Amino acid sequence: MSALNRVRDGRAALIGLALIGLMLLPAMAPAQSAAQPTAQDFQRLVDEAYHRFKDVKEGANANYIPILDTVPSELFGVAIATRDGKVYSAGEQAYRFSIQSVSKPFTAALVMSQQGPEALREKIGVEPTGMPFNSKMALEVYKDRSVNPLVNAGAIAAVSLVQASSEEERWKLVHENLEGFAGGTLPVLEEVYTSEYETCWGNRGIANLLYNYGRLYCDPEEALRVYTRQCSVGINTHDLAVMGATLANGGVNPLSGRRMMAAEDVPELLAIMATAGFYDESGEWMYSAGLPSKTGVGGGIVSVVPGKFAIAAFSPRLNEAGNSVRAMRAISYIASELGVGVFGPNKGE
Repeated sequence: MSALNRVRDGRAALIGLALIGLMLLPAMAPAQSAAQPTAQDFQRLVDEAYHRFKDVKEGANANYIPILDTVPSELFGVAIATRDGKVYSAGEQAYRFSIQSVSKPFTAALVMSQQGPEALREKIGVEPTGMPFNSKMALEVYKDRSVNPLVNAGAIAAVSLVQASSEEERWKLVHENLEGFAGGTLPVLEEVYTSEYETCWGNRGIANLLYNYGRLYCDPEEALRVYTRQCSVGINTHDLAVMGATLANGGVNPLSGRRMMAAEDVPELLAIMATAGFYDESGEWMYSAGLPSKTGVGGGIVSVVPGKFAIAAFSPRLNEAGNSVRAMRAISYIASELGVGVFGPNKGE
């Protein structure tokens, strides 16, 4: 067996273990905690996380998308949204930042809803790459090319896979899906879109390579435009927590009551988030926080406690892997204090 095949087999096993853990969570919950958190517990923890990490100066804004470098670095917000629609927050919960890659699992959910989870597996893939989120090398190393929908290649492919008869309809479906998960209106930050689209040479190369390999399902530039607009949607910490709570609630938005995806498809989506939501830091994140999550270079992170609630945080300062330093620490702290890692209580940082 080649080294590459051993890596693939190992990653497939990791996805299987993550899926088992997510499916077993309801049975494990009583052993983790005798008492369910109260409203006071949730508010206390978001307040504590905010005050504990608000002065952390590590990391720096993303600058390869020029406008992201202009976002005030000290912004920081933390929120918890429960499956019954209660939201607890601290810090900058209303500030709108660009959703960036946090949008990826929700568009993957749209593809799953339109065509079923097998379409995602067969036409994109579900394996983590172990490489940076914008890697072009991964397209050459893996014969299936796009690999999974939470890295740029797979996310561009996911946008192209949305069933639509025109670019306008494709964007409308993607945008309305994000708004459905958030339970409210999400504007496009046009300055972010312009800044990102004018400098997206790497993603343009990825789209053209995918098209060349038969792993893109519409015109490359159309897919690139819709994908870039998707990443430019403005979100706040409150909205992001509700999006995560929709997954925690079996695919039903806890505010609107609208079903956004089939309950039986949620475990597969959460498994992908567990194994690839933090790109090449996914293993470290599951080790320390133990929650399926998605991060973005805009500074947002959402983590899901299946069947219970979601934790979201935002702050622009990123580490070298492109993950928000303050948001990671806040979520890991809350998860540790509540003992809600999917495989059992994690110690956090």
